Amino acid sequence: MIRTRSPYAGQTVTIRADVVDLGGRQYRVEDWWQNVTGGSWMDAAGNPAALTYAIRSACAGLPTDNEVLYGKVGYLGYLVHISEIAVDEPAANAAPEQDQVDPAVAR
Repeated sequence: MIRTRSPYAGQTVTIRADVVDLGGRQYRVEDWWQNVTGGSWMDAAGNPAALTYAIRSACAGLPTDNEVLYGKVGYLGYLVHISEIAVDEPAANAAPEQDQVDPAVAR
């Protein structure tokens, strides 16, 4: 069940701010869960990261599919659905760029 490597593999991304317990945190993506373990997270009986994700995904109403990444926040491993990655949100601690200053404020 190996699939093409995730475009986020090897990158550190930000988790969307509205994600319970993980929102706004930096997430170091290893790859799709399927590629890391060779199977679906739904078949990972007893795996703490998969169990935590199962509960969180059910409460959040996430899709029951295999669009799930494995990575780390700090030294702990987590599963995160691809839809929980902040694509267009700026990093929480990123400095504002100079050319984004409102001209009305700069006067």
